[in-house]
Amino acid sequence: MKMVSAAFKETQSFFTPVTVYSLLACATQFVVGYTLAQIWGRKCSGTDRWVLVWLFYDAIVHITLEGPFVYMSLVGTVATSDNIFAELWKEYGKADERWLHSDPTIVSLELLTVVLDGILALVLVYAIVKDKHYRHFVQITLCVCELYGGWMTFCPDWLAGSPNLNTNHWLYLWIYLVFFNGVWVVVPGLLLWQSWLSLKRLHPSYQAPKKQK
Repeated sequence: MKMVSAAFKETQSFFTPVTVYSLLACATQFVVGYTLAQIWGRKCSGTDRWVLVWLFYDAIVHITLEGPFVYMSLVGTVATSDNIFAELWKEYGKADERWLHSDPTIVSLELLTVVLDGILALVLVYAIVKDKHYRHFVQITLCVCELYGGWMTFCPDWLAGSPNLNTNHWLYLWIYLVFFNGVWVVVPGLLLWQSWLSLKRLHPSYQAPKKQK
C-alpha cells in the first residue's frame, strides 16, 4: 500500500493543473483542425481529408502556439514571461529546458517554422482543396522543412549528451518529447511517401504499357 501511495503522490506532483490545461489545449487544437478539414474538404477524398486535418492542426500549432513562443523569446524569455502561453511553454520546458531560455538554435528554427511552415501549410490546404498542379511541390517542401526542424531541434543536444532533456519521468519522455515531436516526423514522412507515389504515377512509363519491340 505504501508503494502505491508513493506512486500516486509522485503522479500528482507531475500532473499539475497546468499539465491538464496544456494537454487540453493540444486536444482542442486538433478538434479545431478536424472540424475545419471537414468543412473545407467536403469534396476531397477520405485520405485528403485526413491530410487536411493534419495541415490545419499543423498551421494552428505553428501560428497560435509557436508564434507566441518566438515573440516571448525575442523580447525576453519564456522563463521571465507571465501569460497563458508562457505557462504552457514552461510546462514543456520541464522536459526540454532550452525552450525556457531563448536558446538561439531553437528560436532560429521556430522563426522558420512559424513563418515558412505555417504559410506553406495553409498554401497546401488551398492546393488540395482546389486541386492545384503545385500541390505535391508544396507538400514535399513543407515535409522537408518539418523533418529538418525536428532533426536540428534534437541532434545538437544529442551530440552534447542531452544535457537539457529530462527523461526521468514517462510524461516528459513519452508524451512531451517522443509523442509531440514524433508526430512531426511520422506524418511528414507519410506525406512524402504519398507525394512519391503520386509523382511516380505521373511518369509516362506508368501511364501506359510499354510498347513491345
